[in-house]
Amino acid sequence: MKTTTKIPSAKMHNGVELPLFGYGTWQATDEKEVYEALKTALENGYRLIDTAHFYQNEKLIGKILKEFFDSGKLKRSDIFLTTKLPPFYHRAEDVKKCFEGQLKDLQMDYVDLYLIHTSCACVKDPNELKYFLGDDGLAIDDKVDLLETWKALEKLYKSGKARSIGVSNFNEKQIERICKNCEIIPHNNQVECHILLPQNELFNYCKSKGITMTSYASLGSPGRTAYFCDNIEVDFLNHPKVVEIAKKHRKKTSQILLRQLVQRGIAVIPKSINPERIVENIKIFDFELDEKDMIALSNMGPQLRLFPIKFLIKHPEYPFHDFLDKEKESLK
Repeated sequence: MKTTTKIPSAKMHNGVELPLFGYGTWQATDEKEVYEALKTALENGYRLIDTAHFYQNEKLIGKILKEFFDSGKLKRSDIFLTTKLPPFYHRAEDVKKCFEGQLKDLQMDYVDLYLIHTSCACVKDPNELKYFLGDDGLAIDDKVDLLETWKALEKLYKSGKARSIGVSNFNEKQIERICKNCEIIPHNNQVECHILLPQNELFNYCKSKGITMTSYASLGSPGRTAYFCDNIEVDFLNHPKVVEIAKKHRKKTSQILLRQLVQRGIAVIPKSINPERIVENIKIFDFELDEKDMIALSNMGPQLRLFPIKFLIKHPEYPFHDFLDKEKESLK
């Protein structure tokens, strides 16, 4: 193993340490590419690995991690593994069954963090691992109460097979409802968070509850697809202000964007299959942004959500009220 970087962490309210830097695996399904990318990440100090049932790569990730464990290069305790429950298995009896299948695919006895991937329980396409869409092109509500799903996750936590549990793509109101009706407050909320969507209010709310936050799309998610996202042209990596700050610190713009979030105490999970970029992304712990930099990066504007997930827009638990408000405004 190569010399590794010491990754800072945020302590969750159950005492488990969440690494503030990790490797995201969304859209990573090509076996050769994933093997080389994850191998490079692990050899260069990445210890948080983020996946999901929906990504359809848990078997592959499990296979690669087992190879590292069997070779003695790493121990299971070295890795913080996050995975997620898909939206069409929200019923209590389905949660346990799905989770056990995920553990088998990952070749693990436990995961470090298990998240509800979205607040919207949806009907599954009977033929494929995806949402069943109605004639209007929108997902169909499966009518499962969020509390039913959360209570099923609490059972996984009590069993020890999920060391921590949390949510993803939930808003403050949804998390507050869980907090008022649960035994175990969520440990983490994973959401879209970047210079044009800093999530200040949600972050402060989560912090007040002892809930950590993980950011996705930290770099603007250049590989995002129209299935989930707005077809918006954004280039965070060449934003003039980011370029200016990068030159000041003699760093890459990607490193500035990641450093800013980590410095706020938010975990980042950038995804790349390019070995050079994988190594580059983690080199953010040998410098610090000053107060002027942080203020500049927090006031970029205008607010922009890259992942509005429009096919969920009529779901009763659709979480992105800011996007709904913009849509209504545009129709006036």
